[in-house]
Amino acid sequence: MNTFALHHLQRPLVALSLSLGLLSLAGCSAMSAQNPSSALKPVNAVEMPPDARVMLQGADVVAYFTQNTYAQGNPAFKSSYEGVSFYFASAEHKAAFDQAPARYLPQYGGYCANGVVYGIPWGGDADTWKLIDGKLYIFGGQGSKDAFELDEKANLALAEKYWNEEVKGSNSFAQRAKRLVLRVPHYQSGEALAKAVAEAKARQP
Repeated sequence: MNTFALHHLQRPLVALSLSLGLLSLAGCSAMSAQNPSSALKPVNAVEMPPDARVMLQGADVVAYFTQNTYAQGNPAFKSSYEGVSFYFASAEHKAAFDQAPARYLPQYGGYCANGVVYGIPWGGDADTWKLIDGKLYIFGGQGSKDAFELDEKANLALAEKYWNEEVKGSNSFAQRAKRLVLRVPHYQSGEALAKAVAEAKARQP
């Protein structure tokens, strides 16, 4: 193998080693919060004592469906499902969730849907969201949502593929490290996506 080829083979391996090193240094609470021992693993959850893992930093997942809005939940109205705590803005919303929790779960564990397009479970801001065919999708900011909507149908298909084939059931930190280094064939940088979004907006009448 020539020196050039060897160099380009070693670079991703070195980067992967560094990423795994960072994985070992990741906060234990964050690791635990995102990776419950349940069917919901991994999830976009954080530790909010006394709760070990709270979905979407306590956003009320029912409000998206019933009020078409983001609303912060109250720990006084709390439910536990598959090892994850959910906060609600009212007793009525808690009751609705308790009757049919799967109906209100955010897709892809509440991670940014546009990140999952690239096999990366990362980010996800509760106040940037969209309902598509009765399902809740969270995004890591308006830029991520705009990028996803450039080709919503294709991106949904890719997100479904990578969620079901790689991300679901994985350790969020390990999967993230892997796909930040060993990128999917259709990977685009944040800069490239921002440029594509700007060009699409410029074409609008």
